[in-house]
Amino acid sequence: MVLARKSDDELERLAELRSYGVLDSAPDPAFDEVVELLASLLEVPVALISLVDENRQWFKARYGMKPGQTPLEQSICAHAILSDDILEIEDTMLDLRSADNPLCCGSISAMRFYAGAPLVTRSGHSIGTLCVLDDKPRKLTCQQRQLLKVMAGQVMRQLDLQRALHNKEILREEIDHRVKNSLQTVASTIRLYRARSTVPETRDALDAIARRVDSVSQLHAELNLTSKMHFVRLDTYLSRVATLLQRHAVAEVQVHVDVPRIEVESRVAASIGVVANEFAANAMKYAFRDGTNNPEIRFEAEQTGENRLLFTCRDNGSGPEPGSKLDVLASTALGARLLEAAVSQVGGTVVERREEGGYLLEAELPIDPAAETPVTPAAASPAAPAAE
Repeated sequence: MVLARKSDDELERLAELRSYGVLDSAPDPAFDEVVELLASLLEVPVALISLVDENRQWFKARYGMKPGQTPLEQSICAHAILSDDILEIEDTMLDLRSADNPLCCGSISAMRFYAGAPLVTRSGHSIGTLCVLDDKPRKLTCQQRQLLKVMAGQVMRQLDLQRALHNKEILREEIDHRVKNSLQTVASTIRLYRARSTVPETRDALDAIARRVDSVSQLHAELNLTSKMHFVRLDTYLSRVATLLQRHAVAEVQVHVDVPRIEVESRVAASIGVVANEFAANAMKYAFRDGTNNPEIRFEAEQTGENRLLFTCRDNGSGPEPGSKLDVLASTALGARLLEAAVSQVGGTVVERREEGGYLLEAELPIDPAAETPVTPAAASPAAPAAE
């Protein structure tokens, strides 16, 4: 048996093969369909996607072959990867590379024909083959050779795509880890400065900033769970925010979320998070001064148009003392500015009022600011003719 020589760049080739993360992976219907279709079109009993490792050839997909791998010395594919073109052996018993191969001479099976198209990476390394075998000698037609080469290219593109998606996920996880660490560092720094401050205005300002950081942190967590990088589910995001608010609420106050499944653009979600944080901070500080029974803060949302959303915050407290000049929108002037700026930046508006049984804030926002239709100013009316 003539063993295949190692390629001059064998170490680089093996590193490239392993970079795909496909060796010993589970069966994949996308590849199984390729070998089944190829076997049917070429009318052969065996079709394989063979990856040539250091000491074995491993089959990512196989049709008509029971073993999932074979030792390298039984690999005709190890010869095929040394060429950029198809290796075709019309009669394996007449070729020194295969005549005494157990897969050909009858020890294991009696494959008398082999044709393999190398799987060549973008960097030029051959990591395996798409190959077919038959139990009788034969010769491929030009069209059959072209078909084998084209389908090998399709297999390689699928492998490239899967590697790219895998690398993208690794990168996303790394970015997620770094962003979370950064947000935690910022939050810790804010808490440290707040603890050292003795000025009430400074402590209130740091509290407002901390709430904004918490909102961003929850939004980042939600974005990391979705496949749509610029949209998040408002119901799950607000549930995260509510859980955080509940953790810091006084024991009696309950935070409730009643939001249907709506996907909103991430900037809109961030704005809503700021509104929810500031409203809750204000309510917990001022709304429940008289021992309200079953005090609660409630967040609600409804889609009011194709691209419009109404976000409502309400509490059931009696509010500040009568005649108080406290800001009704937020617990600090900075908080009020953050709230108003967050809503206006995405093209939304805020109204607030006291109602019987509590305080109400309504924010009307677009679901996706980019989808908003620009308002064209009405054409100016012609000037009236001057009086004679």
